[in-house]
Amino acid sequence: MKLKILIAEPSQIIVEGLQSMLHDSPRLDVVSTVGDMSVLDERIMAHHPDIVVLNPCLLPYYSEMPANIDLPDGVFLVALVYQYFEPSYLRNFDAVIDIREPKQSIISTLTNIDRLTDDGGRNAASSDATELTKRERDVLVLVAKGLMSKEIAEQLNISIHTVISHRKNITKKTGIKSVAGLAVYAMLNNLMTEPMPDTGSNKDYE
Repeated sequence: MKLKILIAEPSQIIVEGLQSMLHDSPRLDVVSTVGDMSVLDERIMAHHPDIVVLNPCLLPYYSEMPANIDLPDGVFLVALVYQYFEPSYLRNFDAVIDIREPKQSIISTLTNIDRLTDDGGRNAASSDATELTKRERDVLVLVAKGLMSKEIAEQLNISIHTVISHRKNITKKTGIKSVAGLAVYAMLNNLMTEPMPDTGSNKDYE
């Protein structure tokens, strides 16, 4: 059975691009699109989507999810972002997709949405970071900041092979392959604010 997607996005170019991208997935079906909030409730009632992919810019920018976003039970809310939002705000969504992510990463997030949440509740993604080791979190933050593996190795005083190994483990544990996706993950889990270790010359911390 396909997951039914409703897209709430004001940009027609982005809507059509996302529709084209998701059309290739055998598990996803875009059943409706809206450009503003005025008809969202009506479309939800008419099409009964499993997932609402929504651009947060359509909502008032509060630290908490506005009361007028009242989805039926079992409907997941996914943020579609291409600008900065506070991590505390994005944690109100079940998942986040960045339009700069590769196609397969976006499709994977949507098709595995039930695995990204805890019994269908919000904020479960924040618990995923506990599966990463301290060194993996260090590497993840530097990847999210745009550093290459060689630069990460130099900054953390570890071998480039160790960095590559950590990056593989991060991808395996998070299911995220793109730098943009990892940056969003790091922000959602408040990793960007963690202090970097004083590496010195000790490589035992690899």
